Amino acid sequence: MYKTLIYEKKENVGLLTINRPEKMNAISQELTAELSLLLDDIENDDELRVMVITGAGDKAFVAGADINELVDRDARSGRRVSRERQEIFSRIENLHVPVIAAVNGYALGGGLELALACSIRICSEKAQFGAPEVKLGIIPGDGGTQRLPRLVGQGRAMEMIITGDFIDAQEAYRIGLVNKVFPPEKLKEEAMELAKKIASRPPLAVRYAKEAVNRSQEGDTASGFALESYLHALSCTTEDKKEGVSAFLEKRRGKFKGK
Repeated sequence: MYKTLIYEKKENVGLLTINRPEKMNAISQELTAELSLLLDDIENDDELRVMVITGAGDKAFVAGADINELVDRDARSGRRVSRERQEIFSRIENLHVPVIAAVNGYALGGGLELALACSIRICSEKAQFGAPEVKLGIIPGDGGTQRLPRLVGQGRAMEMIITGDFIDAQEAYRIGLVNKVFPPEKLKEEAMELAKKIASRPPLAVRYAKEAVNRSQEGDTASGFALESYLHALSCTTEDKKEGVSAFLEKRRGKFKGK
């Protein structure tokens, strides 16, 4: 169905592979359009509990935008493309399920921005991260100037963005850009294990927790506390809460239905 994406779902875990290995999985307009269509389906999939995103091949997660399409980009098309991709990455960020970025190689430019939109990032020892847009005379346009400082701090984000320099997997781990680093041959397996662990948790609790954490960087602390309190109260009304407490007291594994 898709030319630039491969999407598989095993039980309640989705695996999305960006599939342009001949172009280092660079983001094209075609890829953007297909990703938007795929998200239409994923957003309506109530059985899905976690999604993993990775890149095809062993060289790149997503090595930025397709430079051939950048050549003729002017102010009008630049604004349109930027807004389209910001919207799509925000849909990923606010998806009803957590999204794990399994970064298997280069995550540059739009690839870094895609990873930043995910809930959790893990990577291969071969991974490299960068925002090289300044070297092309432009700046990040898919959310990087906003999400990167929130994740790693303003100083580190500023350095990455205004130098365009790459960082390796260990430095990405040191500054909190990624949660864990694995040997290349173990990355997919570890990503799926993490996804299965999250999928085993009560789905509504995971959803509410994700929303509360996502909103924690917006507004003032009092507003964040209020949202947390309301979402906590809402979680207390679910069947999963009753099952979780009962399972704990009865020393058994809980059976959660997302209700």
